[in-house]
Amino acid sequence: MGMKVLLTLALLWPVAALAAPANLLGVHFAPVGGHAALIFDFSGPVEHRIFTLGSPNRIVIDVDNARLATALPAGQGVVKDLRSGIHDQTGLRLVLDLNARVIPRSLLRTSAIGTQLIVVLYANAISTDRKPVLTAATAVPKTGRDIVVAIDAGHGGIDSGARGRHGVMEKTITLQIARRLAALVAKQPGFKPFLTRDGDYYLTLRQRIDRARAAHADIFISIHCDAARDHYADGATVYALSMHGASSEHARLLAERENDSDLLGGVSLSDKSSMLASVLLDLSQTATIGASLDVGGRVAQRLSRLGPMHRDNVQQAAFVVLKSPDIPSILVETDYITNPQEERLLKTSSYQQKIAAALLGGVVNYFNQYPPPGSELAMTKARQQRIAQAGAGQETTDYNAASRN
Repeated sequence: MGMKVLLTLALLWPVAALAAPANLLGVHFAPVGGHAALIFDFSGPVEHRIFTLGSPNRIVIDVDNARLATALPAGQGVVKDLRSGIHDQTGLRLVLDLNARVIPRSLLRTSAIGTQLIVVLYANAISTDRKPVLTAATAVPKTGRDIVVAIDAGHGGIDSGARGRHGVMEKTITLQIARRLAALVAKQPGFKPFLTRDGDYYLTLRQRIDRARAAHADIFISIHCDAARDHYADGATVYALSMHGASSEHARLLAERENDSDLLGGVSLSDKSSMLASVLLDLSQTATIGASLDVGGRVAQRLSRLGPMHRDNVQQAAFVVLKSPDIPSILVETDYITNPQEERLLKTSSYQQKIAAALLGGVVNYFNQYPPPGSELAMTKARQQRIAQAGAGQETTDYNAASRN
C-alpha cells in the first residue's frame, strides 16, 4: 500500500471513528399530568441542553450529534410554532416559539427505537405584569393550604429496632424525636405535622407510605437510630432513594397501576397507555429524587452542627419507605444507638430537641425556596414578588419622570 493511500486513510480515520448522528424520527404532543409536553423520538443515544429566552418567549433545545429526519408538527396549545436549525456544525437546534412563558423540564429515556427526549412545559404561576401595590397584594388568595410534613418514627410494636448496650430501644427514641419534631412543625406558620405512628405499634413499610399519601404529605421523613458492631461508630447519616430502588418501584407501580386510582399526586395511571404511564412515573420519580437529595442536603448541613456526621453527603439506598414516586422522602439515621456515649445522648430530651430542630430547619429552608403550589407559603411568596415587581415599576416611573425634569 503506497504512502499516499496510508496518509489518506489516516486523515479519514477520525471522521470514520465518530459515532453516526442520531436521527430525529418523530415529534408529537402528549399532555402529561395536565401539562403540555412534547416527545422527540431519536434513533440513538443523545445529549441535550435546554434553556429559555424571552421577548418573545422561546425554548431552545440543543441536541449534540443529531439531525432532523422528519417534518416538525404544527404548534399546539402554548407552543405557537416549532423550528429547527444546525447547532455547532453537527448538532440539531430545536426552537419552540411560545404563546406564554413556561418552565421546561426534560427527561431522556430508552425506547424501542432508540431514545426519547420528553419535554414537559409547566405554566409559570407568577405573573410578570406590573400592577399597583394594592392590587398586587390582593391579586392572590389570602389563604392557602398548610405544607404537610409526614414524620415516620421507625420501627414500633413487635419490631423494636436496634438496641443500645444499656437496653435503650430504637423504636422508643424514634417516637420521642418524631413527637418533638411534630410539635415544632405545628408551631411553624404554614406547616402541619402528620405522624405515621403516634404509639408503640407495628406498621409495615408500605403502610407508612400509604398513610403519608393519604395525608397528602408534601415531604416524608423517616427517623431511625443506626447500629454497628463497632461501638465507637457515631454521627448521623441522611438517605434518599437510589436509582436502583426507583427502577424496581417503577416496574412494580406499572404492573399494579390498574389497582391504584391515585398514584401521582391525584393523577391516576389506570386510564393511561403503558408508554404514557411510564413517562409519568419517570418524570415524577426523577423530580422526587432530585427534591429528596436537595432537602436531605439541607437537613444534613444542620445536623452537622450538632457534631461530626457519619457521612457528610446524602447517601442513596433502596429503602422501601423512600419509594413514594411523588413525595420527596428522606431517611435520617440520627446517631448510633450501639455507641454507649451516643445512646446516653439520644435518651436526653435536650439532644432529641436539637435533632428535631435540625430536621425542621432543613425542611423549612427547602420549602421557603420551593413552596408547593397552592400552599400558604407559595401564595405569600407570590404576593411578595408581585409587590416587589410593582415597586420596581414605580421606581422606574419615578426615575423616568425625574430624568425628563
